[in-house]
Amino acid sequence: MKIAVLDDYQRVAPAFADWSRLPADCEVVFFDQPLREQDAREALDDAEVIVAMRERMAFPAELLEALPALRLLVTTGMRNAAIDVAACKSRGIVVSGTRAQGSPAAELAWALLLALHKRIVEEDRALRDGRWQTQLSLALEGRTLGLVGLGKLGSRMARVGQAFGMEVLAWSPNLTDERASQAGVQRVGKAELFERADAVSLHLVLSERTRGVVDADSIARMPAHAYFINTSRAGLVDEAALFAALHEGRIAGAGLDVYADEPLSPGNPYIALPNTVLSPHIGYATEDNYRIYYPDAVEDILAWLKGTPIRLLD
Repeated sequence: MKIAVLDDYQRVAPAFADWSRLPADCEVVFFDQPLREQDAREALDDAEVIVAMRERMAFPAELLEALPALRLLVTTGMRNAAIDVAACKSRGIVVSGTRAQGSPAAELAWALLLALHKRIVEEDRALRDGRWQTQLSLALEGRTLGLVGLGKLGSRMARVGQAFGMEVLAWSPNLTDERASQAGVQRVGKAELFERADAVSLHLVLSERTRGVVDADSIARMPAHAYFINTSRAGLVDEAALFAALHEGRIAGAGLDVYADEPLSPGNPYIALPNTVLSPHIGYATEDNYRIYYPDAVEDILAWLKGTPIRLLD
């Protein structure tokens, strides 16, 4: 039986789980580079089990049809919008997930937000070039943080913002005054949030309802000194409108961890923007999460082999 472990970019998957727990006739193959669809059809043609890392690789119905041997698809985490779960069910492919820590994405959002306000990237580069104190940084206390989404991650963001002495606003399609009050934040309309916030951080699940929720109008309402943070999903944002606002200096900058183009190509226009801090979709890529993901993936495979699959995705 061939088991394909995909997108092990850091080449750490073999060390983070005891793959020897699997039966001796299982061949585990680790892929450390992205597979484009045609490459995937060839490389995974005989794989009965695939372990996918989050949404690094999409599994639409067309690709699933081209993988005749596939019987179990494991994804890290318990949600993966890149997998056509309905198509899997129709083909008899079991889809299992793993546990995960949620906090790292919020931590990265704060790292990006702080890097922008404290000019960390610019000052690091200047210092290495022999220059000293080239810019003034900004204090967070007294500023306004706008949260688009107030679920588990948004609530974590709110607590940290409050600890910094920030006023915290929140909006989401389903947010209630009661939920906002429990988090100690002010619920406002979407337009008001983008108009008032000195920094906007995005924390929504991507769905058909939320796709493009940060539209051109929302971005146009942001003050010229404001920053935008996205550690959620690129599909939540009108990327063309965001890029134009950054390129034209209509907002101060952005901290981005997610992109429509992943892995980010060398010619991606975001790379040339001086007012961005960019990270390569690493909000979840922590040692702590990997120590959960891969052992859970092994457990998923063993349970499936026994005929009692666990952690099934709906």
